[in-house]
Amino acid sequence: MDLRELRGLVPAAEPGREVDDWGRSQRVFDLVEPLLDFYYRHWFRVEVEGIENVPSTGGALIVSNHSGALPPDAPMIMQAIRHEHPSPRPLYMLGENWFKGYPGVGMLANKIGLVGAHPANAQRLLGDEQSLVLVFPEGQKASRKLFWQRYRLRRFGRGGFVRTAMRAGVPIVPTAVMGAEEAMPIFAHVPLLQRLTGLIYFPVNHAFPQFGLAAALMYMPAKFKIRFLEPIDLSRYTAEDADDLALVQDVGEGIRTRIQLELDDLRSSRKSVWFG
Repeated sequence: MDLRELRGLVPAAEPGREVDDWGRSQRVFDLVEPLLDFYYRHWFRVEVEGIENVPSTGGALIVSNHSGALPPDAPMIMQAIRHEHPSPRPLYMLGENWFKGYPGVGMLANKIGLVGAHPANAQRLLGDEQSLVLVFPEGQKASRKLFWQRYRLRRFGRGGFVRTAMRAGVPIVPTAVMGAEEAMPIFAHVPLLQRLTGLIYFPVNHAFPQFGLAAALMYMPAKFKIRFLEPIDLSRYTAEDADDLALVQDVGEGIRTRIQLELDDLRSSRKSVWFG
C-alpha cells in the first residue's frame, strides 16, 4: 500500500483548536501575528524582491542564509510570503531539536510552524503534503557568527537539503536576507557562562545579558531586504542521484555561491544599515 493512502487514517484537524498534524496552530499564529507584523512593516521595514519565484502550489524548499542571536530572518520570510505573495500559504521551518529543550520557546516555535529537521519530516512535508518549507543549511553555527563575520556564509553542511529536495522531487528557491546580522549582532561569546547556563551559546551584544530575557524583543531597527532567487529545478535528478555524495555537495555549493553573490550585491548597493 502506498504510504500516502494511510493519510486517511490520521485524525482530521480539530476546527476549534485549528491545530494540524505538525502542531502548528492557526489560533496561536493569529495571536502573535500583530507582533510579527509590527516588526515586518514598521521596525525592519522589509523590502521584498522576487516573491514570484516562490511557487504558488506544490512542494518547494526555500534555502536561506541565517544570522543573528535569536535570528529574526525566519519569521520575516514567513511574513513576506504571507503579505506579498499573490497566493500565500503556510510556511514550515525545519529547525534543530535544541529548541525543544527550552520551555515556552520550543512550544511557541512549534505552534507557528517549526518542525524538527529530520529527513522523514522533510520528505513528508515536501513530497507527501507538497508544502512550502524553509531551511537554513548553515545551521546553528550561522547564528553564532560574530559581528565582524557578518554576511560571510558558513559551510552548508554535507548538502542534506539538496538530498532532501531530490528525493521529494521539489525545486529549491535560494533566498538572500540582508539586515538580520545588524538586528541582533553578537560581539563576543562567554564559553564559561554557556556551560553554566546550559545555553547553546552565551552571546554578548547590545541587549544581552544586561537585560536578560527582555533582550529577545530588543532588536535593532536594521533595514531588511529579502531577495527570492529563481528556483532551481531538480526534476532531472532521481532519488538514486540523492545518494551521489559528490553530486549533492556540488549542487549545494552552487546554491551557497549564488546566495553569497546576492548578499555581496545587496551589501554593496546598501547606503545605510538603517535606511537601506
